[in-house]
Amino acid sequence: MRRLFILIVMALATPAVALASSEKVSLETQHWSWQGLFGSYDQAQLKRGFKVYKEICASCHALGLVAYRNLADIGFAEEEIKAIAAEKEIQDGPNDMGEMFSRSARPSDPFVSPYSNDPAARVANNGALPPDLSLIAKARAGGPDYLYSLLVGYAEPPTDITLVPGMSYNRVFPGHQIAMPQPLFEDMVSHDDGTSSSLPQLAKDVTAFLNWTAEPELNARHSLGLKTLAFLILLTALFYALKRQMWSDVH
Repeated sequence: MRRLFILIVMALATPAVALASSEKVSLETQHWSWQGLFGSYDQAQLKRGFKVYKEICASCHALGLVAYRNLADIGFAEEEIKAIAAEKEIQDGPNDMGEMFSRSARPSDPFVSPYSNDPAARVANNGALPPDLSLIAKARAGGPDYLYSLLVGYAEPPTDITLVPGMSYNRVFPGHQIAMPQPLFEDMVSHDDGTSSSLPQLAKDVTAFLNWTAEPELNARHSLGLKTLAFLILLTALFYALKRQMWSDVH
C-alpha cells in the first residue's frame, strides 16, 4: 500500500509542463531481460546499475523505499552490504539523555537521502525537487524505455527553441526542457567485469537497477507463475487421463 500511495503522489506531482504537452515522442525501445513470461533480472547488470546509481545518481536522488539489506537480492554479500551502508550517516534517537545523535547507517535502514529535507533539495537544485527514484520505472509512461530514452536523450536545442535559464534540452522529456542537467557521460563509471562504459550501456544498466527497485519481486513472481502453469498443465493431463479411463467402456 505504501508503494501504491507513493506512486499516486508521484503521478500527481508531474510538472505542469509535462501534463500540458500533448506532443508524442518516440522512445528508444530496448530488449530487457526481465520482460516476457520467462524473463528474469540479470544480476550482473543490476550490480552495474547499482554502481552507476551510487556514483552518479545518489548525489541528487533518494531511494527511500529501498533498504540496504535489499541489495542481498541482487547478489551482494552481507559484509558488502554493511560496508555500503556504513558509508552514510543518519540522525537517530533520542538516546537515554533525550538527545538526537548521528550514527552510521545499518543494513536495515533505507537508503540515506542526499538531502535533509525537501526545501534543502530545492535550494541545491535551483528550485527543482529531484524525485525519489524508488518507483520511477513504474511512475512514468513507457517505464524502462522512457528512463533509458531520457538518459540518452540530451542534445543541443534546435535553433527555434529558447531554453529557460537553468534548463537543459531533452528529446523525450515532455516539453523538451528539463531541470536535470545531463547526468551520464561516456566512461564516467568503470565496471570491474570489463563491460563497456559507453553512454548507452550506463543508461541501460542504471535503468535495469531502477526497474528492480520498483519491482523487486519480479523474479519470484515469474517463477511462481511458471510453477503454477506447469501444475495446471499436469492437472489437466491427469483429468484427461481419468476421463478416458472412466468412459473407456462406453461405446
